[in-house]
Amino acid sequence: QVRMVESGGGLVQPGGSLRLSCAASGNIFGINGMGWYRQAPGKQRELVASITTADNTAYADSVKGRFTISRDNAKNTVYLQMNSLKPDDTAVYYCKMSIRANLYYFTDYWGQGTQVTVSS
Repeated sequence: QVRMVESGGGLVQPGGSLRLSCAASGNIFGINGMGWYRQAPGKQRELVASITTADNTAYADSVKGRFTISRDNAKNTVYLQMNSLKPDDTAVYYCKMSIRANLYYFTDYWGQGTQVTVSS
């Protein structure tokens, strides 16, 4: 069984910074891609950033130059450094990892979500 734990959300003023973390634990044989998604009230969940096992990254246009995704494979953890935050960044942020919890195939696992609120 795999457990995903997110942390780091909160309330921040416009222009501020936050760092989100997401750690996976349990019966893990390997992890492929990792990513961060967000869902604002009344909107669909959208991909914010992703990172491959080769550390190739991709970002939504709305966060390019402001957000940085990274991973620590030894800790089974993915991070999202968010700088120059804007009110439009307000949302619940979810991590997702493609994890092999057995010998045969990978399955997507999601974090529980962490609220990020950008407001003065």
